Amino acid sequence: MIGSEAIVKCLEKENVTKVFGYPGVPVVPLYEALRTSSIDHILVRHEQAAGHSASGYARSTRSIGVCIGTSGPGATNLITAIATAYMDSIPLVVITGQIESNLIGKDIFQEADTIGATASFTKHNYLIKDVNDIPRIFKEAFYIAGSGRKGPVLIDIPLDIQKMEINFEYPEEANIRGYKPTTEGHKLQIQRAIHRIEKSKKPLVCIGGGIISANAEDELKEFINKSHIPVVHTLMAKDGINSNSNYYIGLIGTHGKAHANKAVKEADLIILIGTRVADRATGGSTFAKNADLIHIDIDPAEIGKNLGTSIPLVGDSKYILQEINKDIKVIDTEDWIKEINLNKRESPNFGMNDYVCPKFALNLISDMIEDDAIITTDVGQNQIWTAHHFHIYGERRFLTSGGLGTMGYSIPSAVGAKIGNPDKRVVAICGDGGFQMCMFELGTILANNLDIIILLFENGVLGMVNEFQNKVYKATNGIDLIKNPDFIKLAEAYNIKGRKVYENSQLKDVIHEAMNTEGSFLINCLVSKDQKTL
Repeated sequence: MIGSEAIVKCLEKENVTKVFGYPGVPVVPLYEALRTSSIDHILVRHEQAAGHSASGYARSTRSIGVCIGTSGPGATNLITAIATAYMDSIPLVVITGQIESNLIGKDIFQEADTIGATASFTKHNYLIKDVNDIPRIFKEAFYIAGSGRKGPVLIDIPLDIQKMEINFEYPEEANIRGYKPTTEGHKLQIQRAIHRIEKSKKPLVCIGGGIISANAEDELKEFINKSHIPVVHTLMAKDGINSNSNYYIGLIGTHGKAHANKAVKEADLIILIGTRVADRATGGSTFAKNADLIHIDIDPAEIGKNLGTSIPLVGDSKYILQEINKDIKVIDTEDWIKEINLNKRESPNFGMNDYVCPKFALNLISDMIEDDAIITTDVGQNQIWTAHHFHIYGERRFLTSGGLGTMGYSIPSAVGAKIGNPDKRVVAICGDGGFQMCMFELGTILANNLDIIILLFENGVLGMVNEFQNKVYKATNGIDLIKNPDFIKLAEAYNIKGRKVYENSQLKDVIHEAMNTEGSFLINCLVSKDQKTL
């Protein structure tokens, strides 16, 4: 076989069934090999969407997503999606075409230094220089992407390498010197952590996206039910614990719940699990000033990076929680939980006139859709509204861009989630700014006959920036989305049905119609530009 056929064989050996991509001449040999393979190729409408769709697919199926782009602008268009996956620890294998090996560095048509451009936000990247390296490199790429702290790995493949002959033999395992992620955790440190937990009076668990990357939700639930310790979460861990748990407190940080942030401030012990506790989660330098910190994370670089740690525990959250659960005892937290709940604010006043209240809309759709639904959000006010007002029950998933904060994420990630989970309800939530950064993916939705509900909040401004500018400068600039298109007509051009909703009283019937419509459906909600994030 030739190199391009070897690439496809590698993907098949890794049980890849779907790839998202956009072809160009430097990957045409690869596409010819894909044509006769068992792998489905989903043609997106922009390379950035290929990366986001692969991300949505990977997260919702708990597998490794694969995307393909051509050389030059194809590869550079993928960069934002790669950086998004890197910041949120999403496992991807990204394949990019490259010009012929002997022409690299001569600035010929559609050449870009893809390796140099992506070095700072991939776990690793490869430029294949020898066709015989293809099997080893692909085996290593999948291993690196899906082990330790997960993330994207890029493979750049020159056109001539794809055409060369190879005697194919796929390795049984990857053996990479210097890359040996610690998974089990130190036994003595685990016992130290248990001892400190049992001494605490006001303990708190703070979970991050690592709890989901480790598939450790069941172990977390067991730990909480055994210890009775209440739980707060970062944005990336919203779906790490059900909202109706007796021990659920809420989102922390700059856009968190006031009572959750107050609990962090008053706790005497915080058990950080799978979170880097970056600035948006800590909300400032006073985070957990009165608490000892137990930090559990598979990436040793994250422990102590942002906060001083009393007991570091390097390892896989799933394994470490299993070990802790063997010996943990009940902590008397009844008074502590009552104290936390006393600080809860009353339910928001949604109102019923003039405009749709996004908080009302999200509570309503949360009550109406299935308990195994997958929700994707964009970035901005819609993201925070969803984090607070859409509830996690059953096996619901919440996919968003937390670390990089990438607008235009919701619809392509919903595409990937739906392709990976055709029997589950998928809802993409976005504002009118983010929607117009990814509305070209309505073409991908149409071409693949996907059934996705798009909940679009239209307020005519870049809402979160509008709010920030008014707060800091008492004036705004550059945030008005003047003359938005008619989003319903736009959807109809892609054979997608839709309804414009002007007030809360109309929402229930429209959501019901969307749920019972064959094919995708756009719910276009008119929202006041003065609607606050919190």
